Amino acid sequence: MNKAADTVYVVDDDLSVREALSSLIRSVGLHVETFASAAEFLAHPRSGSNACLVLDVRMPGLSGLDLQAEFAAAGDPVPVIFITGHGDIPMAVRAMKAGAVEFLSKPFRDEDLLEAIRHALEQGRVAHDEAAEVGEVRSKYESLTGREREVITFMIAGALNKQAAAELGVSEMTIKVHRHNIMRKMKVRSLPDLVRMMERLGG
Repeated sequence: MNKAADTVYVVDDDLSVREALSSLIRSVGLHVETFASAAEFLAHPRSGSNACLVLDVRMPGLSGLDLQAEFAAAGDPVPVIFITGHGDIPMAVRAMKAGAVEFLSKPFRDEDLLEAIRHALEQGRVAHDEAAEVGEVRSKYESLTGREREVITFMIAGALNKQAAAELGVSEMTIKVHRHNIMRKMKVRSLPDLVRMMERLGG
């Protein structure tokens, strides 16, 4: 775990809980930032480092579940660990269905929370790497011309050059040139690689 690049955000309206969790998390070499409410957390600019969120379920104003829903709506992949002194099974089910990494009832063992944080940070790292890879693929795709984007749809559908040529009203040689340019710009060596790459974009 690259601790120097990891941040744990703790959001809990109980000062004693924030202080205890901050001390625990710092003891394993992680950077931690604490907030008394969801609104305070949302108003705070976050760094681009890998992070996870330790979040109380019930707080004045925006609840932990509400905050989790906001992240989901915004497409923010930050992993969430819920902690609560008033949890019940339906609440836990709702949180986990919405993608929470863990749902811990107070009091919980320190090691259980630290293990959940380790898992959440690893999950966040995977999501961050995935997003970076998809962004790179999208950048390559956007470098294609409009005609090349038309041709690529025939390529990933397995169409022959003559079929693409007939549909687009060009020669087979023109299709071959476009295919060559597409493979070069997308930086792939085989059609299966190109298909897998386009699947990453949902294409």
